[in-house]
Amino acid sequence: MEVKIGVQYAPREIVIESEQSPEEVEKAVAAALAGTDKLLALTDDRGRKVLVPADRLAYVELGEPTKHKVGFGPL
Repeated sequence: MEVKIGVQYAPREIVIESEQSPEEVEKAVAAALAGTDKLLALTDDRGRKVLVPADRLAYVELGEPTKHKVGFGPL
């Protein structure tokens, strides 16, 4: 699943591919925003951990990864 994270005062968003379910990501974001955790911690599909301070979160977008078309046929 593709996760896009907007960070306040950062010019670009963070985009990761995660094997976590949408419900797991949603719970992690809710816990970070509720003040239970001070960091939003997500793990990407390569095992790397992404940490974002909860007070700097602008938005989190969950979605399926986009499939890139390859070839010379019509789009």
